[in-house]
Amino acid sequence: GRAVRIFDRANTDPSRLEAIPRGWEFLGGDFLNEADQAEALRGVSSVFHLISTTIPATSSLNPIYDVETNLISTLRCIELALESGVKRIVFVSSGGTVYGRPQTLPIAEDHPTEPLVSYGVVKLAIEKYLRLYWRLYGLSYRIVRLSNPYGPRQDIAGAQGAASVFLARAHAGRPIEIWGDGRVVRDYLFVEDAVEGILAAEASEDPEGLYNIGSGVGVSLNELVERIREVAGREVAVRYLPGRPFDVPENMLDIGKAGRELGWSPRVPLAEGLRRTWDWLERTRRS
Repeated sequence: GRAVRIFDRANTDPSRLEAIPRGWEFLGGDFLNEADQAEALRGVSSVFHLISTTIPATSSLNPIYDVETNLISTLRCIELALESGVKRIVFVSSGGTVYGRPQTLPIAEDHPTEPLVSYGVVKLAIEKYLRLYWRLYGLSYRIVRLSNPYGPRQDIAGAQGAASVFLARAHAGRPIEIWGDGRVVRDYLFVEDAVEGILAAEASEDPEGLYNIGSGVGVSLNELVERIREVAGREVAVRYLPGRPFDVPENMLDIGKAGRELGWSPRVPLAEGLRRTWDWLERTRRS
């Protein structure tokens, strides 16, 4: 029921937008360009910030680039939002990297934040700046610490999104590659549940709301492969690679606060979400 403006790189794949109902416009540009940002924010009441130029696995190789392109560009976005009369910013942070190694499980919002990669440090810094701008200027914000989203139309050629990437490799008859012994546990959330959680956070009355949005269920990479084998109906090869030092052994979010304050909870179990993603891969192959 809202008018939606999508701001992304001008060369983004338009097929990702085909399933979106009418009532939206696409604006191509560069997040690092102030004029492009200003145009994107013109006439906007709420901003949903999902842009990142880096990924956890490689962000620490060039932290200066991470800061310049993500933190500084986001600060510019916040300043322009103030100038253009934006009422609220919803920042999609990282439920996987801002906490670091878990001291307790599941991980609640008040868990200590000790990121192990630049990606998580920058996400946390953006959270802090949003709080600062609310304190100084009254710019309302919401923070969503999102777990590992997956589902149809995710970039299966990318380096993020284990569930979708693993499914795509199995669908293509290629081996799944796992860093470490496969016992790393993560929290996988179907894309529709992720979107509903983000929208619920935006509607919250808490002027500085912070919410974990995840499945609340921990699944190891080995277990994920078994689930994919069930969906594929055939054997799937696995190639194990040396573990990475920044991969925490287990991450599972406590989503109780979102349930209590937002009335939100995930509705799509992992088996169904994997099946729906597999069906999308099948349709994509036929087309």
